[in-house]
Amino acid sequence: MLMHLSLALLASVAVLVAPAVQAAYPNPGLVQGSVDVHDPSMCRDQNGKWWLFSTAPGIAIRSSTDRINFVYEGLVFPNGAATWTDTYTGTSNGNLWAPDCTIIGSTFYLYYSASSFGSQKSAIFFAKSTTGAQGSWVHQGIVTSTSTSNDYNAIDPNLFIEGSNWYLSLGSWWTGIKLFKLSSSTGKPSSTSYTALAQRTEASGALEAPIIFKYGSYYYLFTSWDICCQGTSSTYNIRVGRATSVTGTYYDKAGKSLKSGGGTEILATHGSIIGPGGQHVYQDTDAAVLNYHYYTSSGSKLGINLLDFSSGWPVVY
Repeated sequence: MLMHLSLALLASVAVLVAPAVQAAYPNPGLVQGSVDVHDPSMCRDQNGKWWLFSTAPGIAIRSSTDRINFVYEGLVFPNGAATWTDTYTGTSNGNLWAPDCTIIGSTFYLYYSASSFGSQKSAIFFAKSTTGAQGSWVHQGIVTSTSTSNDYNAIDPNLFIEGSNWYLSLGSWWTGIKLFKLSSSTGKPSSTSYTALAQRTEASGALEAPIIFKYGSYYYLFTSWDICCQGTSSTYNIRVGRATSVTGTYYDKAGKSLKSGGGTEILATHGSIIGPGGQHVYQDTDAAVLNYHYYTSSGSKLGINLLDFSSGWPVVY
């Protein structure tokens, strides 16, 4: 009898605990319309309109007036205009990866990368616009590039600006995430030197997509770990560390350096949300916003959540 009661009690506890475990991460907030995106980056202009850029041949443009309903607006470089990227993508009008949007005053800055899967023949470029719309973008040239002679990979750029100091983080696999100082007048590196920010030695070094975001007195480095771009077999997840300087050293919640494989998980596969990653973080009027892609059986979708930093560490909600 006691055994039966114990088993029944355990079963009841399991029922109570299981939903809590399954609900460890929140689902994305409501978005609708044109939301089939990969590597999304969102920024908000002076008129309160949201602009969403994502990986595609020519870089896809979407917009929203409420951060819920998104409309397709065209391409940054329509009709295969970005011919300067062909040598890196290995094809005419190939996918341009992981655009990163920043608005300064009325000027849009868009950094993006050109490469092919598994290759270090990669480059980062940037463009400027005064409206964000198709037809308004002006090519500003190459920012940096890599080849097999480098030990890192020049993709997944993220612009971080603090006062008059401009920085660009980048990197994917190999020896991980690097940080370059940029000239604020050219938007390009002021020297060839860089700072190492994060690296993994396990899982073949699978981390990429750096995003630096400052909240309070800390700088937070978000990255995507593990395997992207495999549909519902993807294992992408989002990690974070923090530092008291933009150049690091960044540590995770357990005190492990991100240069030694540290990284606190803040979002991963849960329920029908598969492989969230390729993230971007920006400060909106209501909260810090995390946008990312995740996978379903019908492709990659836009995910948007907010971040709570009240504990000193970002919590997705």
